[in-house]
Amino acid sequence: MELRVLNYFLTVAREENITRAAQFLHVTQPTLSRQLMQLEEELGVKLFNRSNHSIVLTEEGMLLKRRAQELLSLADKTKKELKQEKELSGEIFIGSGEFRSFSMFATFLASFMERHPRVRFDLYSGNADNIKERIERGLIDVGLVSAPVDISKYEFLRLPEREHWGFLVHEDSPLAEKEIIVPEDLAGQKLMASPRTLIQEELENWMGDVADRVEVIGTFNLLYNAAMLVQQKMGIALCIDLDAEYSNLKFVPLSPQMDGGSVLIWKKNQVSSPTVEALLEHTKQCVKGITENT
Repeated sequence: MELRVLNYFLTVAREENITRAAQFLHVTQPTLSRQLMQLEEELGVKLFNRSNHSIVLTEEGMLLKRRAQELLSLADKTKKELKQEKELSGEIFIGSGEFRSFSMFATFLASFMERHPRVRFDLYSGNADNIKERIERGLIDVGLVSAPVDISKYEFLRLPEREHWGFLVHEDSPLAEKEIIVPEDLAGQKLMASPRTLIQEELENWMGDVADRVEVIGTFNLLYNAAMLVQQKMGIALCIDLDAEYSNLKFVPLSPQMDGGSVLIWKKNQVSSPTVEALLEHTKQCVKGITENT
């Protein structure tokens, strides 16, 4: 598969019309149609369902669309890395969950980019599983994830900031009147939590026997949309204290505390670009400076 043909394929998938796609790509319609048919022959599958007025992806076409986007993104990232000059430049692909510790990492990134103004970044937000998957596929250079997390496959740097867990509750809930939430307070509650297995196991351990009297009604990976559900009084949401404000909602910490650290991870035995290596070294020095002064 040629990258050029994959770009043709993605353009047709987006436009859902051969004529419009050909105009956008500045190629003739017969040329574009021939390239698509050759791609289908090469792969041995049907990628489109065609009609007089539109062209729609098949299930195989949807799979190729996801993979083609990843391949073109990786190819573009590789080109930028190879074109770097002596002065640091290029793009750093960063993944992170929503943590207080990202504020600390943001100061490191800001001071790094002040020294190297030609550097750019691409920030992807997701949970630890999302981020590790994208690191494995080469789509992210470094990722900030929170414990508990399996980092055995990665090089890592622990940030000194601690993350504190609690529940986001509606102000009308009796839980909002409490300064802390203990396991017994959750009996009969409807919970929303992370889909990550390690987080769910830690929550169950924290709840103990009360876990059997709690109903988990849903999962989420980032907090904002879950907060909208809490506003509708659908349940309470397990989250990290982000010091964020939502209308009619209150964060209540857990007791005993369920805390964890955050870890900057990157792939083991991988040759990174000079720009990524420089950011990692800069971050290590920043963390060293903080720990030596505390």
